[in-house]
Amino acid sequence: MAKKLFMFEKPLGMRDTLPFLYELKKQVRSVMAEEIERWGYEFIETPTLEYYETVGAASAIADHRLFKLLDQQGHTLVLRPDMTAPIARVAASRLYDDGNPLRLAYNANVFRAQQREGGRPAEFEQIGVELIGDGTVAADAEVISLMVALLKRVGLGRFSVAIGHIGYVNALFLEILGNEERASVLRRFLYEKNYVGYREHVKSWPLSSIDQKRLLDLLSLRGGTDVIEQAKTLVTSEEGRRASDELAALMAALRTYGVAEAVKLDMALVSHMSYYTGILFDVYAEQVGFPIGNGGRYDDLLAKFSRPAPATGVGLRVDRLIEAIGETDVRGDIECIVFSQERLAEAVELAEAKRVEGKRVVLQHIAGIRDIDAYSQRYRSIVYLLGRSGQ
Repeated sequence: MAKKLFMFEKPLGMRDTLPFLYELKKQVRSVMAEEIERWGYEFIETPTLEYYETVGAASAIADHRLFKLLDQQGHTLVLRPDMTAPIARVAASRLYDDGNPLRLAYNANVFRAQQREGGRPAEFEQIGVELIGDGTVAADAEVISLMVALLKRVGLGRFSVAIGHIGYVNALFLEILGNEERASVLRRFLYEKNYVGYREHVKSWPLSSIDQKRLLDLLSLRGGTDVIEQAKTLVTSEEGRRASDELAALMAALRTYGVAEAVKLDMALVSHMSYYTGILFDVYAEQVGFPIGNGGRYDDLLAKFSRPAPATGVGLRVDRLIEAIGETDVRGDIECIVFSQERLAEAVELAEAKRVEGKRVVLQHIAGIRDIDAYSQRYRSIVYLLGRSGQ
């Protein structure tokens, strides 16, 4: 009975990719990879399995969401939970050796364990870039502009990019709250978009009315560059003002790239990825309830691999991107040649000729088809070679 129960089941959070979706993913992947290479980024691959003590710990993914296993030597391994940490490992150990900027790209599946009631995939595909060794705002602008170019190239019509600065949020919280414990509570509310909980906690703490107002005003700092000056009035520290200035410089650079219309500032934006140190961003599309991509600056991550270097990057969720694009005809240009036994040689010759021309061709014996009408719907066109030639 147990065997029958699991015959068609998959582990929690795992999904099959059927031909229709596979074809769509392939097309999206191909378009984005081509655009990424046009910007001078080089693709690399890393192992699916990494050591828990290094990449697993550096990934900033909660421990209970890691898939762990032991190798034959007793080492704890993890299925890679993200791609930023593995690329940081490769860069630190083999590629980043002269201090000059390094542009790397990836297209890979990552794994994050889900709760039974979650309904989210435990394995999903990401495509993205990492710009390592450049600490300038120009690097952040490049990564964001590349992301916008990718979304436009795959035909996503309407999307928005929310940009913030974790350094600003941390500076404001440290000024007012004075300790990391309280700051982490508020950051959690912000990440979960639980603004009601945020307000209630702020009001429950013994803070001055001025400090309460500063924390509550943070939630309203969204929009264009005008919010930067408003943001500066809430902080007094050099760190907070420097973060505001970096955002102003970023917005100016994005205007130069011609993508400013796609972005907005959100000074309360935070991430569950704890390795972000500066500018960070999420990208949203209509009819998708979660970000389809995110990224930001992580200047401390490579130091965990004994090679300190500034870095920034972005990763896009292929599954959510396809959901945002919506239904599309992905049958491609597959042709089908349906033949009877006496026309086999002619059918093979025709199929080979078309394939030499670069066409995709299916060769199908008529006797193997149960419903010719349903079967023909799979292909762009069908050539019938039935009966004796010439009849």
